[in-house]
Amino acid sequence: MLCNPKLGDAAQCPRLLKSVVRVVFHDRRLQYTEQQQLDGWRWSRPGDRILDIDVPLSVGVIEPQVLPSQLNTVEFHWDPTKKTSLFLQVHCISTEFTPRKKGGEKGVPLRLQIDTFKPSDKELPPEHLHSAGCLIKVFKPKGADRKLKTDREKVEKQPLHERDKYQVACESTVFMECSPWPEPTAGPHPPLSPLALTTPHSCKLLSPERLCSSPPFTLDTLGGSPAEDLNPGASVPETQQWLHRHRFSSYCRMLANFTGTDLLKLTRQDLIQICGAADGIRLFNTLRARPIRHRLTLYVAQEASRQENEVSKNSDSGFYQEISLDELSAIELMGKLAELLALPANQIHRLFHQGPGGILILLSDQVVQNLKDESYFVAVVKKVQNPDGYYLVLT
Repeated sequence: MLCNPKLGDAAQCPRLLKSVVRVVFHDRRLQYTEQQQLDGWRWSRPGDRILDIDVPLSVGVIEPQVLPSQLNTVEFHWDPTKKTSLFLQVHCISTEFTPRKKGGEKGVPLRLQIDTFKPSDKELPPEHLHSAGCLIKVFKPKGADRKLKTDREKVEKQPLHERDKYQVACESTVFMECSPWPEPTAGPHPPLSPLALTTPHSCKLLSPERLCSSPPFTLDTLGGSPAEDLNPGASVPETQQWLHRHRFSSYCRMLANFTGTDLLKLTRQDLIQICGAADGIRLFNTLRARPIRHRLTLYVAQEASRQENEVSKNSDSGFYQEISLDELSAIELMGKLAELLALPANQIHRLFHQGPGGILILLSDQVVQNLKDESYFVAVVKKVQNPDGYYLVLT
């Protein structure tokens, strides 16, 4: 039964009113990604709708319409002077929007909202009259019975003074007055407060500075060198570049209007809700990652005689320079030394380490793995013939 306390005298009302019914997300985190969630549902359920009007059971519903582009919205006209009953069919279940999409008693709360408008003349937008909504959770029959039984058992286990905090079950649900839902053509809408429908007072729209619905992000604007950490002062384009560099390109559109501060404020659970379990955890760890510690760090200086001969070629001669190893292999160490000493890597034939008594030990992977972290050496370069090249000795 549709009624509006603001209508007043029915004789003063227009002949027909227009009402728009929507099923939307109540959870603020899901409101940020509403369009992506609906697109995913459309892809998994081709040809289906989230919300429909059951016309045969409805009374007084005039010109019911469903928009193919809006799976969760229906609209109709009705006469406020006559009794009107609306029957709806919700074809999605609450667990379809959980990260693992499994059944059971846990599912996301949905919001069923009705916005009523008075038609206007001269092609002006319709005048808003009233909006009301309620929370719903949709389950399959067995899941619904199990949910009711579990909730009833939880309440029965509570002390008597605690049971008063729970709402008493009733046969019908009263729609609470709230703010109108923004029209899709009016741009991206801000998420609504999760507490919006817990009181009969008008629910207030939140107004975060950053929203997720925006034009697609283009990779042509990317540039610059990769950064390890996301700067809290990063602008929207800089945050998009950071996401792309760290292999989160698929979420650039979803997080299109987030600054560095916005992204860093999200909790681990927020990111899992937005990006899913795997990528949400990876993004959380990347945002708060500590600098990577290399497995082995060595300090190497060039031989004094070589420094004097090539001081003009290498201004860093005479100083110890850091070499960081991650693979702990002889090939990796040889490549780093070739770069440090400005030698062709393919002309370094042997790499030795001077051991006890001045003996030369061929540096294999096993020897490199047993080197002490933060050891320091002097690199001696020996020219050899047949084949033409060099031997390197770490003393």
